[in-house]
Amino acid sequence: MKRLFFILLIVALTATISNARTFVLATGVSNYGKEDVNLHQTTKDAKRFKEVMETQTKDITLLTSKNVTRANVLEKLRAICNRAQKGDKIVFFYSGHGMPGAICGYDSPISYTDLLDVLSTSEASCKICYIDACHAGSMSKSVGDNNWMKSVKGKNDQVFFVSCRADEYSVESSFLGAGYFTQALLKGLRGKSDKDLNRKITVMELFKYIYSDVVKRSKGDQHPQLIAPKSTHDIVVANW
Repeated sequence: MKRLFFILLIVALTATISNARTFVLATGVSNYGKEDVNLHQTTKDAKRFKEVMETQTKDITLLTSKNVTRANVLEKLRAICNRAQKGDKIVFFYSGHGMPGAICGYDSPISYTDLLDVLSTSEASCKICYIDACHAGSMSKSVGDNNWMKSVKGKNDQVFFVSCRADEYSVESSFLGAGYFTQALLKGLRGKSDKDLNRKITVMELFKYIYSDVVKRSKGDQHPQLIAPKSTHDIVVANW
């Protein structure tokens, strides 16, 4: 009887894992409507991220340039948060201009607090954000620096990979056809970061790869940051 119970338990757990879904919102702004502030690689970053994530899920929403308004991003993210259930994963990607405390949507800033507030409403078991923007490290102030638990309403399920420190710029390269951070992220998700070769990429494996690659390419001018509690470091962000 005990053996039968454990077999049924394993079957139930396997079914739960296999039914878990990943929801992705990929955003990138190259055209801000003014030639002197437009970027060149950021829309490409979002499209390439979408292509990589298509190996993980079919639930992907892509927004670029004029569609990356504050209202639209928060509406789409809120819709995903409402759909996601316990056991599911939410992934948010942004590439574009940034400022202290916010990313720059097409029409207005989207504060990190805005993103945190929406993400915190979801029952999803894990929320992962990739931010490729100048001053991205200023997000740490939004999550309360070391006081992570209180700032995200007691939820130990949010992970932020950001492209640089609060006082640094995030570089895009015409040679690479992407930002330094996004290029490293995409390579990492394709398997370059899988240090133990188990075909599962954890939070810490991915961050270590991104950090090393970006610091090397930028010659020490750009330092990606991982803003996440230690309990999330072994979470699997992708299989390859």
